[in-house]
Amino acid sequence: MPLELYDSLTREKRAFLPADDKRVTMYVCGPTVYNHAHIGNFRAAIVFDLLFRLLRRRFGAEHVVYARNFTDIDDKIIKASREAGVPIREITSKYAGVYDAELAAFGALSPTLKPTATGHIGEMIALAETLIRNGCAYAAEGHVLFRTGAFADYGRLSGVSLDDMIAGARVEVAPYKENAADFVLWKPSAPEEPGWESPWGRGRPGWHIECSAMIEKSLGTTIDIHGGGQDLKFPHHENEIAQSACAHGGAPLARFWLHNGFLTMGADKMSKSLGNVALPRDLLKKHHGETLRFALLSAHYRQPLDWTDALIEQSKKQLDRFYRLLAEAPGGAAEPPESVILALENDMNTPEAIAGLHELRDIAMQMEGEAKKRAAARLKAAGALMGFFTVEPEAWFKWTPPSDEGALTPERIEALLADRAAARKAKDFKTSDRIRDELAAQGIVIEDGPQGATWRRG
Repeated sequence: MPLELYDSLTREKRAFLPADDKRVTMYVCGPTVYNHAHIGNFRAAIVFDLLFRLLRRRFGAEHVVYARNFTDIDDKIIKASREAGVPIREITSKYAGVYDAELAAFGALSPTLKPTATGHIGEMIALAETLIRNGCAYAAEGHVLFRTGAFADYGRLSGVSLDDMIAGARVEVAPYKENAADFVLWKPSAPEEPGWESPWGRGRPGWHIECSAMIEKSLGTTIDIHGGGQDLKFPHHENEIAQSACAHGGAPLARFWLHNGFLTMGADKMSKSLGNVALPRDLLKKHHGETLRFALLSAHYRQPLDWTDALIEQSKKQLDRFYRLLAEAPGGAAEPPESVILALENDMNTPEAIAGLHELRDIAMQMEGEAKKRAAARLKAAGALMGFFTVEPEAWFKWTPPSDEGALTPERIEALLADRAAARKAKDFKTSDRIRDELAAQGIVIEDGPQGATWRRG
């Protein structure tokens, strides 16, 4: 069976066949690094990390090139730098590092390439010059603007009509624009703002041209897959499509366009502007990154997902069930079951894949001996394909949230278990029961066995 993906541009699910199966290319829009990303931003990163894993499995890790950028020049970054009184590079380096570290805690693989906007200024200037030469852009008052009317298919991805865009404009159109819908490729910088010399004076790039330039330099004119959140369809991806096609004789920027649905909190899309955000840095103080990853993948990537405490709690409970089997039946290497692979290769149907994990667990729980171990090994392999089961079962059940200062440390728990064992040996059952109850009150489950007592966090 081929890998099938839903292409947002053609609005159909079709078989994915790369242009070159020895160099499969994927680009995903990364963060603007001026502050902490929120969990809604992480949904795209985790969804496309899953796709990265699937592509590596099918085509070989050495044949997949995945680029995810950092936007490290932007008005928001300039504002953050000014307010903090520190250089821009200090702001961008800090939050790029935080983003990478937090994603690693979610079990995300590092992309093949992590290009930066400031590392591609020359390529952006060259792209703008090409668009001016072919009549698709124009210079005006230190700006360079793209003529949206020069691209006949403008609005095809998002379904937004150019006429509706112009009619619906709510702000005064800049006098240097030929058309209200024309967008900025380059803009002048004030003396106190960062800038680079260009044919149009000292300035800096607009947002949309950055990704087109980075893609061309890192991956080529036409790539296999371009991904990002649904909110990027318009105007960002629409503008990328237009400027790249016009610069390269109509060649498409990407053969497949993939977009994940919104993460919501109640009825609203999660958004910093609305103030309804949850930050990974805060979530990781309370929950294991694998639990959060499981929660993000619990719904189909194209559907909205309501982010709640109940979702996180349910994700933890499901992972606990899997880890208990893996603790009971540690197995060796194995191939994932076909049911899980088929689900994932059917446009990354993670709910169906997770259902397959549960089915395999239920079957394994009815087995004994080597058969159980083999089934557990297949479960582990299937979970690993999705970025799950990254720790040993014992470590999973003994994990303590970093912020839970009142939680008993593993060392303290082991000491209490030793005291309990001594009390039981002395037939002091009152003390033994008291220790057991104290541990239970802290969420510690004691399991007595032939080799003594073991524990896990319930």
